[in-house]
Amino acid sequence: MAVSTVSEAGFWDSLKKAYGKLPKGAKWSLAVSSTDGTKAVNVIVHESVDGVKGFFEEYTGPFATTEYFEADAANAVGLPK
Repeated sequence: MAVSTVSEAGFWDSLKKAYGKLPKGAKWSLAVSSTDGTKAVNVIVHESVDGVKGFFEEYTGPFATTEYFEADAANAVGLPK
């Protein structure tokens, strides 16, 4: 999971470019923005957090500060198992 604080408008165009160049075996499950566009949450399924970070930073790094987390859907509240 990537949680970004967006600092420049170029983030959104870069995000679209990144989506078109996903690494083999990766799946982008969710992309959502705050109503003001200053925060973004992206859920990308891949074999490693470092792999997602390297890929994501290549495209969005100049436009946002992003934190990366390993997520566990089984521990999510309100989702069926």
